[in-house]
Amino acid sequence: MQQTHPTEGRAYFDRKKASGKTSMEAMRALKRRLFDIVYRHMVDDSTATMAAGPGGHRGTTTDSSVTNSHPQAGSSEKSLPGPAETQLRTPLRTMS
Repeated sequence: MQQTHPTEGRAYFDRKKASGKTSMEAMRALKRRLFDIVYRHMVDDSTATMAAGPGGHRGTTTDSSVTNSHPQAGSSEKSLPGPAETQLRTPLRTMS
């Protein structure tokens, strides 16, 4: 797509060709440049996310804003009765 339309990518490719690079070398340079741009955006996004609080929003905390520091557990938050019983499996027959 960068090659077929008059874009920055096409201009970059043409400059590389004019500087004496082969088509494959110019294409490799263009791909590397595009990768660097995408990588830079990914790093910037990651840095912005890390600077934000929980949930991706600045200024949020994991601390509860409820007055009581020991909230009561609802029925859905109570622990389960225990681990399930393990059942032995029938071993698979081996092919001979």
